[in-house]
Amino acid sequence: MSDITVSGRPGPGVTRCGGKELRWGERTFIMGIINVTPDSFSGDGLGGDVGSAVARGKRFAAEGADILDVGGESTRPEAAPVTEEEELRRVIPVVEQLVREAGLPVSVDTYRYEVARRALLAGAAMINDIWGLAREPRLADLAAEHGAPVVLMSNQRGRTCPDIMPEVIASLQTSVALALSRGVPPDSIIVDPGVGFGKTLDQNLEIVRRLDELRCLGRPILIGTSRKSMIGLVLGLPPDQRLEGTAATVAISVARGADVVRVHDVAQMVRVCRMADAVVRGRSK
Repeated sequence: MSDITVSGRPGPGVTRCGGKELRWGERTFIMGIINVTPDSFSGDGLGGDVGSAVARGKRFAAEGADILDVGGESTRPEAAPVTEEEELRRVIPVVEQLVREAGLPVSVDTYRYEVARRALLAGAAMINDIWGLAREPRLADLAAEHGAPVVLMSNQRGRTCPDIMPEVIASLQTSVALALSRGVPPDSIIVDPGVGFGKTLDQNLEIVRRLDELRCLGRPILIGTSRKSMIGLVLGLPPDQRLEGTAATVAISVARGADVVRVHDVAQMVRVCRMADAVVRGRSK
């Protein structure tokens, strides 16, 4: 694997996701969120409406998304967990149809082995694990077997972390080492600091401000700030009015080294990233 250097910033090579090459360092990639849940914190949950989920995915593709991320369980802190059977019922039909019709790689947002396995068999090309393999290490086995990239997130729910950046880096180092030990190639690992997952407001803001410190891991960085409570707490706004706050965090994240941004508002964030890339990476087209 060879590194890419763009405007003085080293990029960690190329990741193949389905039929798409993600050439890190050249530009920021957009992951569009498709929540097939009835209780998404952001107010965009589609429940079991397969047609609406697929229509959203096709719209995201037209608006410039690079990856579609399908999730069947709400990750807001107070959300009740769903059964594996219910998650499968929500996710698999959407994955199957998006793979056929959207023309983009599909990621499955799950920490359950069977949901990930069935999604990969249905054509999904990436696993997005909010627990960074801590709950289900066998997800790494699936990623290795299917040649699928895996997003490993740092999740601090259930514990107190007074010094957040060393904790995030250490937890991601553990997750990356576990993935490598189970056969996932370095090229197929993406890291996510986990904004909103067990962090305070000040810690979430600090993560965005110090995001470039994750470069020590040598892997592409994904970040998801879209419509999150940190924006609501700063601006005093509900989720459906957090577009400008999201745009600010996305632009700063790009400047601080983000390679992928996970967003609800694809068309607007494509424009934000294109402008940020023009400034940060010297990419004007």
